[in-house]
Amino acid sequence: MRHRVALVLAIMALLLGSAMLVPTAYDRLTGGDAVAGLGGGEQAPTPPPPPTLAAAPVSVDFKGEFFGWALMDRSTGKIAGSENMSETSSTESMLKVWIVSDYLRQLRHKEPTAALKKAASLAIRDSNDDAADQVYFAAGGSYRPSPDGKPDPVIQRAIDICGLTDTKRGEVAGYQGYWSFTQMSPRDAVRLADCIADGRAAGPKWTKWVLDEMSQVRGSVKDQQDKSGGGRWGIIDGLPAEIKAQSPVSIKNGWTQLNYDGNWHVNCLAVTDKWSLAVMMRYPISSGLEYGANVCASVATQLVTPQPGAAQKVPQQPVGQL
Repeated sequence: MRHRVALVLAIMALLLGSAMLVPTAYDRLTGGDAVAGLGGGEQAPTPPPPPTLAAAPVSVDFKGEFFGWALMDRSTGKIAGSENMSETSSTESMLKVWIVSDYLRQLRHKEPTAALKKAASLAIRDSNDDAADQVYFAAGGSYRPSPDGKPDPVIQRAIDICGLTDTKRGEVAGYQGYWSFTQMSPRDAVRLADCIADGRAAGPKWTKWVLDEMSQVRGSVKDQQDKSGGGRWGIIDGLPAEIKAQSPVSIKNGWTQLNYDGNWHVNCLAVTDKWSLAVMMRYPISSGLEYGANVCASVATQLVTPQPGAAQKVPQQPVGQL
């Protein structure tokens, strides 16, 4: 009896051992276990690169006197943009970020007075003109026109420090030398933004502060029409959430209705650690500020790569290179 039981147990052990060997043999044939081997020949898809802005054709159905844009790849310094990106228009409030930066750089490691620091913040966040004037005069600016036609020291330092090639003093009759009438091109505007972001403009102590203030600009287009707010519209509205989530987007817009030529002068400027973008235009006052804000947003959207969707199907502005 014991021999019969032992024989049965031996046969069962042999059968169980053979069953356990089957997956191992299958593994040797397929190069992996049975479950994993079912999908073994497939590769996981490569995720797309994170979206950014890159040179591309831009199409805008623009009706006005001047429209130009420029984009700098800040890793290479290469600038692309419209064929007229070296032509100039008045800076308006876009220049306030330079005025603040120029003043703070001159302080080196000193602190500004509480009043001037507040004025510097209001000049950027709310685009407050009175606050900007306070900082401008503290930086050494003057509304007295230079007899030789050269820019005042604040503007000249922007040209020298940031390597601007097209910027010059404004010559509107009765307003010669006023900082808001300074003539600047789109390609100089992206150079200025790069200069602010890399620390040349405000210096090591104050650069982060300036960029942070620029990222906190507030006020919609409606706020601007009500004479308040600092201009949080334009390029920032044309960027997808994925780009805005990568790092803060620092912006400064400029906008004024000017009766001497019957135009809105509208400028949009934005900079991140990867790129800087400027859009500048002049168009009839009757079109309204929202028109210019939408043009800035459209340019930004069309430069997003990879493209999330089709760009507007309107006449194309050619892309230039520098």
